[in-house]
Amino acid sequence: QVQFVESGGVLVQPGGSLRLSCTTSGIRFSIYTMGWYRQAPGKQRDLVATISNVGSTNYADSVKGRFIISRDNAKNTVYLQMNSLKPEDTAVYYCNSPYGRTVQYAWGQGTLVTVSS
Repeated sequence: QVQFVESGGVLVQPGGSLRLSCTTSGIRFSIYTMGWYRQAPGKQRDLVATISNVGSTNYADSVKGRFIISRDNAKNTVYLQMNSLKPEDTAVYYCNSPYGRTVQYAWGQGTLVTVSS
């Protein structure tokens, strides 16, 4: 059974930093491209960042230069370091493995990030 467990979301002030973690089970993590997604209230879920199995990264324009995606294949975990946070970064954040315009697996519960003073 495939599982994604996201954690690390909290309330943080604008300009602050946060690191999210997503621990996976049930997949051969090391061979997959992984991605972080987010869904703000009332909006669709969007792709934020991806990291390939060999460590190549890509970012949405809205987070480029502020967020860093990384992975630890030994721990089956993908991370999202979030810096210079803005109120518009407020969302539930999820991880999954991208597959074209969709994802390969069912979504986890996500982790809520709230950026507010």
